[in-house]
Amino acid sequence: MNPELIRNFCIIAHIDHGKSTLADRFLELTGTVRPEDMKDQFMDQMELERERGITIKGKAVTMSHRAPDGKVYQLNLIDTPGHVDFSYEVTRALAACEGAILVVDASQGVEAQTIANSLLALQYNLEPIPVVNKIDLPQAEPERVAAQMQQVFGFKEDEVLFVSAKDGTGAREILDAVVARIPAPKGNPQDPLRALVFDSVYNPYKGIIGHIRVTDGSISKHQRIRVMSSSRVSEIVEVGVFDPFPTPVDTLYAGQVGYVATGFKDLSECGVGDTFTDNALPAAEPLPGYVPLKSMVFAGLYPSDGEEYNKLRSALEKLQLNDAALTMEPENSTALGFGYRCGFLGLMHLEIVQERLEREYDLDLVITAPGVGYEVLLNNGETILIDNPSNLPSPNDVKEIHEPMLDATIVAPERHVGAIMELMHSRRTEFKRMEYIQGMAAGAKGDTGEAATTRVVMEYTMPLVELLTGFFDQLKSKTQGYASLDYTFTGYKRASLVKVDILVNHHPVEALSMIAHRDAAESLGRAVVTGLKKAIPRQQFEVPLQAAIGSRVIARETVKALRKDVLAKCYGGDITRKRKLLEKQKEGKKRMKMVGRVEIPQEAFLTLLKIGDDN
Repeated sequence: MNPELIRNFCIIAHIDHGKSTLADRFLELTGTVRPEDMKDQFMDQMELERERGITIKGKAVTMSHRAPDGKVYQLNLIDTPGHVDFSYEVTRALAACEGAILVVDASQGVEAQTIANSLLALQYNLEPIPVVNKIDLPQAEPERVAAQMQQVFGFKEDEVLFVSAKDGTGAREILDAVVARIPAPKGNPQDPLRALVFDSVYNPYKGIIGHIRVTDGSISKHQRIRVMSSSRVSEIVEVGVFDPFPTPVDTLYAGQVGYVATGFKDLSECGVGDTFTDNALPAAEPLPGYVPLKSMVFAGLYPSDGEEYNKLRSALEKLQLNDAALTMEPENSTALGFGYRCGFLGLMHLEIVQERLEREYDLDLVITAPGVGYEVLLNNGETILIDNPSNLPSPNDVKEIHEPMLDATIVAPERHVGAIMELMHSRRTEFKRMEYIQGMAAGAKGDTGEAATTRVVMEYTMPLVELLTGFFDQLKSKTQGYASLDYTFTGYKRASLVKVDILVNHHPVEALSMIAHRDAAESLGRAVVTGLKKAIPRQQFEVPLQAAIGSRVIARETVKALRKDVLAKCYGGDITRKRKLLEKQKEGKKRMKMVGRVEIPQEAFLTLLKIGDDN
């Protein structure tokens, strides 16, 4: 295959701006999918993706397109997710391409994820093709949105293309622009094999199937390849392209995108970002890989029925093979039994994993309140990473605690600036900058005679933990759904954090421990013990509920004791008889309190998970 006739590109955009619909039109125009087989969101094969209308996993497809010059080009398209939690999928797709189609909704304009994805494309030196989509909508303002793209990204007026992905208007012009503007792959077919693994799935018969972009050389069936990071060697079981379904071919050449069935059974033998080379004639250096994944949000996953623990373990292991971003380690909770502490890229990732486990593996799960990982500097100079409050060392051993920080970008109409600032002021945020994006030239009027809508880009620095307590819902509520949010992890920063222990009948309950900012610890502890008081059933003895920082109690509630009416049988007679019965009952309750243990019901534990969202 001549590399000059190959174009590798991806589609990037904010969530719900029409990436998957535009990919559908490309599949129709190039004849890759027969009309009778075509359906909406064709490349989103997962049932969950179709229901939610979002892309979760990036997918590749190979198409043939006859350009205006009469030549037939091979177009390798990688469709990418739009949600901020899955931006890692976007970076992997960008590394396998030479160009990117930047899609913006004609009615919504430039959004936070649009800006973030564009900056990623610039980092990978990709050739961008700006596209304004949904021009067929009644509320569409394509000229205003095109002016926004010119102002924000510096595009020229004649570079912006207009399309309606729903009815296909302008789709062929985009494919022609892909051929004309995006450069051909630079790899040399004569050099030793180097192929980048940008995704992988597990097949019980063929082992790990790596989705690859061949940079140099060629790769064929039965060829012995070496994984350059682990030096593991395997004989290729199958080589193919996505047409759009896996279609075996004899050889993949430099510049092509396809898949390789490696025969490996362990995911650690062939990870995403690895480089394949020929075992007999290996390359000198591997290709640049990816930044290692770092879980941002942690939560405990427990089966509601303890007997399903092994079923949960098996389901998580299978899911981990197809989702490299998911991490897991065994955990035991007094309240919930045996389960797993799992790491996720964000709250949406957590929600998707939960739904997949419940649907695909028929599990009934209990999810603990999500938290973040902290860097803890000990007095002996050692630094450890803590993702579970119960693992935090004694306060006497801790010198400093550092929490993960984010750079958050919010894009919203100008009229919502006040509401956003009020929300950010109520959180532990630090303002960085604000920029106005004018839809048209200053003073211009739209068709209705009203001034063009001005959008505002606001940037803040904030702790990741602030996102976990209903922040996104509050942002959407205060801006009537018009605001969009994007964030990037920037590192760890020292903060005044303390561990809040919850004690039931003077016994700490590790499952309820939390790490909180010192200023908010008292109100949070009071909220927990108040909720616990309502949830725990009354006992035969008085049960104290306490929130404490170290040895200092910061909040207390008491579950009153159930009291049997021992005087019911006394219907007269001397008062000393009644006093004797009451004293006997009092002594019995004292003994019971000393030996009594309070079992916290699972229902009581679950009611506490909502406290963080209410505050």
